[in-house]
Amino acid sequence: MTVVTMAAAGLVAVLLAVQLKSVKNEYGIYLVMAAGLFMFLHGLGKMGVILDTLREIRAKIPVSQTYLDTLLKMVGITYVAEFSSGICKDAGYGAVGTQIEMFGKLSILAVSMPVFLALMETLQKFF
Repeated sequence: MTVVTMAAAGLVAVLLAVQLKSVKNEYGIYLVMAAGLFMFLHGLGKMGVILDTLREIRAKIPVSQTYLDTLLKMVGITYVAEFSSGICKDAGYGAVGTQIEMFGKLSILAVSMPVFLALMETLQKFF
């Protein structure tokens, strides 16, 4: 499926949710959550392409496996945090969504620390 198809599915879900809001607000939230979960799972299917590309990069350029693993973890954390945060905000729990975003950012920072330390060691060698 293309981005246009996903966007259309999302818009249809939102429009249906708006219509259901007059009947029962919960049904609209469930519908939007189901559409979001569908898009999330479809996005996970694209991870195969990303993994294959990272393998090609590693084969062509002598890059440490640690750096590529860190990059992949950072992308995964970002994807999950944004998805979860968006669902919480759509359900009316913006504070929880903001906390998930903050935890995601801190997690990315923690995961990237070994790469940052390696960069500092490399810079020390030059100075």
